[in-house]
Amino acid sequence: MIKDDKRKEKLCLFFASDYHFEMISLPYINECLNNNKKVIVITENDLNGTVNKLLSNINLKEEEKKKISKIDWKNNDLNKFKEIKDANIEGKNAVIFIKGKKTYIENMNKNINNWIKNEDTRIIDCYDVNEIQNDVHEIASKYNNLLSTSGVEKMV
Repeated sequence: MIKDDKRKEKLCLFFASDYHFEMISLPYINECLNNNKKVIVITENDLNGTVNKLLSNINLKEEEKKKISKIDWKNNDLNKFKEIKDANIEGKNAVIFIKGKKTYIENMNKNINNWIKNEDTRIIDCYDVNEIQNDVHEIASKYNNLLSTSGVEKMV
């Protein structure tokens, strides 16, 4: 976690696979979209295939599935930073998922802090537990809240 972070609330998510990440995040993403928030997924790997497969098998209204599928699930950091900049200029509340290895998450947070001016922008750092196995407790202790399958939970 970065010390000069502009966020008031710090959230994290721990996942074991791409499908696991999507199963945890999709209900929250759907809620954000229903509340007219801009959702941006910054990821180290392309998630289009897994998201589309998951969307075809989950119980959501077709309209909600279409909204979720309009999110850019590809690995394209430059486009994602443009989306962040545009959301900031337009004053839109944004929710940004950063999914990847620990160093990727740290680097993306440093860059995002240079782009965001809206303190209401919510960033959720999404860690692969297979990579950080021994550091989960240490990493979790740096966050206020955890996003899990049951929603946002206060860290204890």
